[in-house]
Amino acid sequence: MAGKRETPEDIVLKLRQVEVLQGQGRLTAEAVRQIGATIQTYYRWRKEYCGMSRDQLKRLKELKAENTRLRRAVSDLRLDKMILA
Repeated sequence: MAGKRETPEDIVLKLRQVEVLQGQGRLTAEAVRQIGATIQTYYRWRKEYCGMSRDQLKRLKELKAENTRLRRAVSDLRLDKMILA
């Protein structure tokens, strides 16, 4: 059963909610359950998005889009080279 995909903005918001709940004295597992995620998902999100601001998140999206565009351009050029050879 496929789960719901969270947007990066939602992930950052949920990570901040967990930080607030932990600051109020809740255990990590309780805080993560309250935001509707699993412990594994929380640690994966924290590894990728921890400490990011909205500006950094926007820049990350731009870089990912640029990387995709450049990879596509390189693969097209590589294909053209193979056709000519």
